[in-house]
Amino acid sequence: MVTFEKMSDLQLINLYKSGNNQAFEALLHRHKNYIYSHIYAIIKDEDASNDIFQDTFVRIITCIQQNNYTDSGKFRYWATRIAHNMVMDYVRANAQSELTYIDPTEYLYLNNELHCEQPHECAIIAEQERNSMHQLYLMLPDNQRDIIRMRFFENLSFKEISDRTGVSINTSLGRMRYAILNMRRLLKERESA
Repeated sequence: MVTFEKMSDLQLINLYKSGNNQAFEALLHRHKNYIYSHIYAIIKDEDASNDIFQDTFVRIITCIQQNNYTDSGKFRYWATRIAHNMVMDYVRANAQSELTYIDPTEYLYLNNELHCEQPHECAIIAEQERNSMHQLYLMLPDNQRDIIRMRFFENLSFKEISDRTGVSINTSLGRMRYAILNMRRLLKERESA
């Protein structure tokens, strides 16, 4: 008998893609409370929240079946982002009928992208990813770290990097390539640990 509880989200997704519908049910069961709570916290209407929740998982199934899910170890947040987008679609679709019942200032606040498009969880995830990438960056050899800093933080061209470091453009490109490969390797090692 297969025990889904010990499987990772990615294992469940792959099992579902191979035809095991129970794997998707286990994935749904694992994340349903979190995702539904996110929807209900915004909508505050049980019937509408249930509809959006069901539509969210239809969209998730479609994305998985069309191979539009790339695992980054964050299925819950990917799924919550889909739910959040569907909530925003619902809010926009119903905004016209709600306009007479809502204060215009509140309406503008709620429909400002800064307030509704980036839920708190996404900001936390983004900060964690930045910290994680910074830790990987610090683990690189000095010459690779210098290339990353000059290219991405100082926005220098490879010609400018070559002039500053005194190495050829090809050497600069090679160091960048190795830096990226090393960061990918370090990330995989960290995820498998």
